[in-house]
Amino acid sequence: MVTTKELFTGRAARELLAAMRSIAQAEGRDFEAALEDAIQEYIANRGESKIRSEVMAHYRSSVEKNHLLGKLLAQ
Repeated sequence: MVTTKELFTGRAARELLAAMRSIAQAEGRDFEAALEDAIQEYIANRGESKIRSEVMAHYRSSVEKNHLLGKLLAQ
């Protein structure tokens, strides 16, 4: 599968770019490939919920258990 690439310009902290270049070089990859992976990972992480399922279950249980108290406080 051929992916069309788009040229863009941007700015980043010198230290971040140096670290990215260093990582790419250590892995035997070019900077563009490492940058593309970083962008893909950033996008993927934004789509995921950061709340652990057990924490959310505890929250829901607490809200259900204290439903009456919540109603009283809302008045």
